[in-house]
Amino acid sequence: MNSGADSELLVPADGDIAINEIEIKKSRFITWIGRTDNEEAARELISLAKSEYPDARHHCSAFIHEVEGGNRVERSSDDGEPSGTAGRPMLDVLQGSGLTNITAVVIRYFGGIKLGTGGLVRAYSDSVSECLNQVARMRRKKRLVRTVTAPAADAGRIEAELRGRGFSIIDTTWAQEVTFHIAVAADEVDQLDGAMQALTKGISAPSADAGETWREIPA
Repeated sequence: MNSGADSELLVPADGDIAINEIEIKKSRFITWIGRTDNEEAARELISLAKSEYPDARHHCSAFIHEVEGGNRVERSSDDGEPSGTAGRPMLDVLQGSGLTNITAVVIRYFGGIKLGTGGLVRAYSDSVSECLNQVARMRRKKRLVRTVTAPAADAGRIEAELRGRGFSIIDTTWAQEVTFHIAVAADEVDQLDGAMQALTKGISAPSADAGETWREIPA
């Protein structure tokens, strides 16, 4: 995974599970795709799908998630289908989508007609591809967090002005002075400092480093 304040990922929208079903030679293929930010969440989604369809013959799966400061994790399972005919093709489709932090589960109800190795690969690939069409996508961007202070009497005006200029205020701390925590791209720090100088008539100190955060916007 890329590092740094301008890293960007394409991820599914959080909280939604896309569900799609196709039928091939009397076999039903029901696909679930959802946002999973770690392996535990991926395993939970797979377990949920199994509990919803306990009588299905196969619950094949594939998932991808990022590890902060580490390598991307990719896993797949054929869950009883011939080796390489289900989980791996599903994972290939996820990789090709450009999405990460994502899990796909394909539940198969066998219809009595064998599909063969090539037929299974196509069926599981197509199941995931079709379901991906229903997945809302978000751009997850890493941003610097900068803090700026303002007199309490001017805080409302300054907050409104900053939001009006497109700055993302993620937290506000009230004391004798008000501290705004603002998420910005690396090339926006000078703009933030300039805006605060203008809004406070030159009394604002340069913004201070307060770490990094992730922000999400529709893709």
